[in-house]
Amino acid sequence: MIIVVGCLLPWWQVGGGDGLPLISQNGFVGSGILVFFVALATIALFTLPYATDRPVGIDRALSYGALAVVGWIGLAIRVVELAAVNIQAILPTRGPGAWLAALGLILLSRAVYDIAREPSIR
Repeated sequence: MIIVVGCLLPWWQVGGGDGLPLISQNGFVGSGILVFFVALATIALFTLPYATDRPVGIDRALSYGALAVVGWIGLAIRVVELAAVNIQAILPTRGPGAWLAALGLILLSRAVYDIAREPSIR
């Protein structure tokens, strides 16, 4: 859920002072959309066992890990693109969405680690 909120907030901002208009974009531009899709897929994967009467084989650490990797790749590509244009545009005060999405991906990565360390129930 943190990743979804991070995608809704601005990922970069320029202007807004000295009579200049504020220009910003959120996580739905460029490879940032991958981060949003990862968030949706993680929510779907998490709720999948509740939709069935039996355990689902795809609900494993490997599935969550693959989603986390795709999310990190999407975030890294977008941040590098933005930093190449204007490094100050992605500072936490100007681009809180990217930072919040990164926090969400950190939490997802930690959850993958915890899931992988749990003994499997068969």
